[in-house]
Amino acid sequence: MKPPRADPDVPLRLELGQQKAGVEANGMTDHPSEIGFLGLGQMGSAMAERLLRSGIRLHVFDPSEAAAARLANFGAATYQSPAEVANAADLIFACLPNAEVSKNVLRGPDGVLAGARISTYVEVSTIGAGAVEEIVAMLAHSRIAFLDAPISGGPAGARAGTLAIMAAGSAPILARAASVLGHLARTVVHVGEKPGLGQTMKLVNNLLAAANLATLCEALTLGAKAGLDPDQMAQVVNASSGRSMVSETMLPESILTGRFDFGATVAIMEKDVALGISEAARLGVPMWTIEQSARLWHFAATQGMAGEDITALIRLTESWTGTRVRGAASVSGS
Repeated sequence: MKPPRADPDVPLRLELGQQKAGVEANGMTDHPSEIGFLGLGQMGSAMAERLLRSGIRLHVFDPSEAAAARLANFGAATYQSPAEVANAADLIFACLPNAEVSKNVLRGPDGVLAGARISTYVEVSTIGAGAVEEIVAMLAHSRIAFLDAPISGGPAGARAGTLAIMAAGSAPILARAASVLGHLARTVVHVGEKPGLGQTMKLVNNLLAAANLATLCEALTLGAKAGLDPDQMAQVVNASSGRSMVSETMLPESILTGRFDFGATVAIMEKDVALGISEAARLGVPMWTIEQSARLWHFAATQGMAGEDITALIRLTESWTGTRVRGAASVSGS
């Protein structure tokens, strides 16, 4: 099953494995007509913009009036509470900064659960499996269907419709959301029926990304201190066994240029790594190497870098050595 795409040159891959037949045969493929969106931060606003440009009617809420007003300029209907969004939309996406916020938007007279129209709730935030289990229990009392669907790809991927989505939930619920997900993602992988598995998959991915970025910053700082040219280091690494998405994308576009503009903050990465370490402890999985990466991210977040882009981590390792890792095309003063 391939949901319709706004951009035919960016095909969606909906990878359901053994679940695919269930999606196609179940019959729960009605497409919601009114879509809601909660949370208009860096990722949320980029996703909302993408949906609006795709012609979807969107009902949004964010406590920041400026963020909501910006989306209103793109054509979104704005509201004063999550409950109002849940009165206007039958399918709601939530892209929120942490587990407490994700749970709080559901509660009380202004919360999603007070809405009359909502039938399906999609959590794209990274909040951990434990928080998702609590949310599932809260929604079950109101008979609201739930899809655990964290995302990867950054704001640029959201605007381009090339995100990767790790979906966990029943196949019929995924099928119902697929027409909207198709505007946001190049790949949707159904990782299982149990909500929370999507969160775990996202944490696995982010633990790898965090460790890759931390080790890249340290290793390239070593090379620069020794006198190697940063552009040549990038060329060699990306033609060799050390390459990764971090070296292929973040390094040339955000680090060597000095732009530091990937679109995720140190605070968010530190939060995700801490969630991953906590999940590993709950399951009894040793994290000897990744725990070292976690210490570096925690140190950066507590040393005034929490609001900086994750690619600015290179500044920390540079500061310890008195060197700079910049390419020939770096912006002035970076």
